[in-house]
Amino acid sequence: MTFHAADNRYETMPYRRVGRSGLKLPAISLGMWHNFGDDKSFEIQRNILRRAFDLGVTHFDLANNYGPPAGSAETNFGRHFKDDFAAHRNELVISTKAGYDMWPGPYGEWGSRKSLLNSLDSSLTRMGLDYVDIFYSHRPDPETPMEETMGALDYAVRSGKALYAGISSYTPAQTLEAARILKEMGTPLLIHQPSYSILNRWTEDGEPNLYETLDTVGAGSIAFSPLAQGVLTDRYLKGIPADSRAAKEHFLHGSDLTEEKMGRVRALNDLAGERGQSLAQMAIAWILRERPESSPVTSALIGASSVSQLENNVAAINNLEFSEGELRAIDACAVEPSL
Repeated sequence: MTFHAADNRYETMPYRRVGRSGLKLPAISLGMWHNFGDDKSFEIQRNILRRAFDLGVTHFDLANNYGPPAGSAETNFGRHFKDDFAAHRNELVISTKAGYDMWPGPYGEWGSRKSLLNSLDSSLTRMGLDYVDIFYSHRPDPETPMEETMGALDYAVRSGKALYAGISSYTPAQTLEAARILKEMGTPLLIHQPSYSILNRWTEDGEPNLYETLDTVGAGSIAFSPLAQGVLTDRYLKGIPADSRAAKEHFLHGSDLTEEKMGRVRALNDLAGERGQSLAQMAIAWILRERPESSPVTSALIGASSVSQLENNVAAINNLEFSEGELRAIDACAVEPSL
């Protein structure tokens, strides 16, 4: 069935400027880490993407190794793009990354110029695109000089294969260095993609912390895993379901879900209920919350395995305000126990 985008798709989603750039991202972006590989229904994928766009989600985030198997998420997205979104290309921000293990041999991962640029070419072929909007170094490479990695991002932009350069999971010091090198090359750092959630606040640590560093260099941020791999949902409140990520030990281990931690998650769930939100909605809203200063988070990157899950998570934008008491209660639940 031919896709006809909703006429009202821009009426409810807030859009936030990325750092000091001219680009805006939707407050909610859709990531394709887990749910767009060959192990998932192509029809469900299509329905999620269509509904996301109708809800104002204009940013689709991929990486070379997303699947399974690696590369299949980009291939599947390419089919969806051709069928449904080619006419809307100018309305979309499409990003991809390179840096994790992708193909055999010494050039299939990390941050060499060869690895990054070969990967970008392959990603464009899989997706059937002339360019991506954002190309990321997926992780810092401890052995490749930063100048080489940033030089590859600079070349990607200058060649027209990417419009903007980004990094992911870089420390504040690494971020400062990456931004400096890129600025000297004439390609500003647009955005950083760190993990960030109520239960994972490494971005707030250090002097300066990551967000202070990004403010200094004028870059934005998009938070991945805002739901802590599903922990900040109702999925595990009553135990570990047999078909869950934790049961399969897939990026989340059952041993991590201690009774002490789940007690704190249940307390968060109760607080979300008092706010009229699901736990997932509150966790996303907390990432995007209104603050006296400008929010350090441009967008929250969510996954979705169904249209209903997508709709539930996007509805977080309906209440982004927190009282001081709520924020203190959330902080108390997020504190890790003393060792």
